[in-house]
Parts: sequence; structure tokens; C-alpha cells
Amino acid sequence: MLALRIVGGAVAVALFAVAVVRHRRRQISRLNLLITAAIAAAVVVLAIAPDLFDPLFGLFNFRPGSGRRLTAVLLFAVIVLFALLVRVQAEADSNERSIRLLVESLGQAAFDWDRAAELPPGKRIVVVSPAYNEAENVGAVIEAMPKEIDGYQVVPVVIDDHSEDGTAEAARAAGALVARLPIRRGGGLALRVGYDIALKLGAEIVVSIDADGQHQPEELPTLVRPILEGRADHVNGSRMLGAFERESLIRHVGVHFFSWLVTLLTGQRVTDISSGYRATRAETLRKLILEQDQFWTSEVTIEALRHHARVVEVPVTFLTRRGGVSKKPKSLRYGWNFSKAIVKTWLR
Repeated sequence: MLALRIVGGAVAVALFAVAVVRHRRRQISRLNLLITAAIAAAVVVLAIAPDLFDPLFGLFNFRPGSGRRLTAVLLFAVIVLFALLVRVQAEADSNERSIRLLVESLGQAAFDWDRAAELPPGKRIVVVSPAYNEAENVGAVIEAMPKEIDGYQVVPVVIDDHSEDGTAEAARAAGALVARLPIRRGGGLALRVGYDIALKLGAEIVVSIDADGQHQPEELPTLVRPILEGRADHVNGSRMLGAFERESLIRHVGVHFFSWLVTLLTGQRVTDISSGYRATRAETLRKLILEQDQFWTSEVTIEALRHHARVVEVPVTFLTRRGGVSKKPKSLRYGWNFSKAIVKTWLR
């Protein structure tokens, strides 16, 4: 036991010394230094004179002997570690949110607002397309979009997730308004930037579409029709109700499984929860809480259902990618992270 106390005291002193050096180098805050000092001091006192802690241990009926004091020390150590873990997690969440908001703000500032000011007045459907290294495909997607639907001007907006292949330039050349993010953060964050821009452009309906050519822009009228007719607030394009070219058996099974899971959790039948081809009424979109930076395709539909929006599905066609490289991770990793995104969104 004496050896354990000596080692514990020595480690505490060493950690405090490291904390002092890091504080002098401005690597940690004064608060973190004080917390480290308090914990180190408690460990050193415990190593030198453990009897001083007997009144505290006695409050919890940990009497000396039979290793009870050691049990008490371990218990209190776990409590302190848990409190520190909660604090670190809270700081990490706060920093993550700050970075996310900064990137979103910089992305909006980089948007083609001057070109947007030249848009003719009138009702608008804004089509948002997050894109990363899609220079080979994005132009054809933009050019295939109808210019107007039932008197609504169709405005393509591409959010370039810091591509390295000239995606932004290709999108502008095809006629899209573009915002380029300063760093790559994922399709979900790019989509949020696009949604915010669409609302600022006065969109009445906001559509999301992939930039890789898997979704068919010619089917936009079918996608927005239920909203235009007043039958829906959110429309999900479903390959299961329409047609598709299968990528892999695992992905195909995954679409069925995750759609079944969301149906079970929300109580409304969904056939294609992983579809990124969807349309949302602007008033509904403003109510949704969107946080997923990646594995985001289920989030908007689940959020719409959580907010009791009228959600319908329409048949659409999904093709396999004609060029470029898929950005999706391997199937098992994708499935695991997609599952977490569904559960996290449902638990809000």
C-alpha cells in the first residue's frame, strides 16, 4: 500500500508540473490549471496523510481496514473522472458548434449574392445541391433542370464543400449560383448552408438534389407537385416506389432496413429514408432542427415527421453514378453511422 501511495503522489506532482508548463505555453486555460492543481494536491495529501480523509470516508460508512479506504478512494476517483469527462464533452460540443457556425457563416458570405440580386422577381423554387469533387457531373445536373414549374422560377444553388477539382467553376458555368465552403465539413453542413441561402432568396419550396447525376432533374415537377397542390409540406422521392439501378446488395438491403426502422420509430410508413432527393415547403423548413454534418439524408424527413408536417413520398428514378468517385464510406461503416444519425435525430 505504501508503494501505491508513493507512486500516486509522484504521478500527481508530475501531472501538475506538466500542467504548469502547458499553461505557460498558453496550451491550457488558468481554470484547467487550477482544476489540475486541486486534484494533484488532493492526491498528494492522500498519499502522505490518508487519515485526514477519514471524516469524509466516514460519511459514506467507509471505515479503515479490509481495503475499504482504497475502495472509497477508487469510488471518489471515478466520480471526479466522470465529472471531468462531462466537462470535456461539454467543451468539445461547444467548440464543435462554434466551428460549425463559423463555417456556415463563411459559406454564406462566399455565396454569389451579386448574381442572385439579378434574379427576376417572382415565386421561386430553389434547388440546393451539396457537391464535393463533382466537376464531372454537376454541370449536366444543373443544365437538365427545368427553368420553371407552374409559374415558379427554378433557381439552382450549388454548395461546394471545398472541392479540389473545379466543381464551383463548373457549376457557375452551367448557370448555378454557388457558395464555396472554406473547409470540407460534409454534405449535411453544406445542405444547411444551402437551405439558409434558399430561404434568404425568398424560396417558397426548397429542393435538395445530389450533384453526382443519380437523381433526375427532369423529375422535379413530380417531386414538388404535392406541395404545389397543397397536399404536403415535405415530399420524399422514393426509388422503391419508382425505379433504380442497384449499387450493391448490401446497400439495397440497408435502404429497406433503415426505412423500416424509421417507420417503426415515427409511426408513418417511409419506403426510402436514405433518399437525398426531396422537396420541403419553406415554412416547414424553418421549423426543422438540422445538426448532422454527415450521414444526413434521413434527418430532414425525420425532423419533418417530428414536427407533424404532412409527409408524402413520390416515385422517382435513381441511376448509378456515371462519372467521378463515390464519397460514401464502406457499407458497414456507413450503416453504423447512418443508424446513429437516425436514432440521434429521433431522440431530440
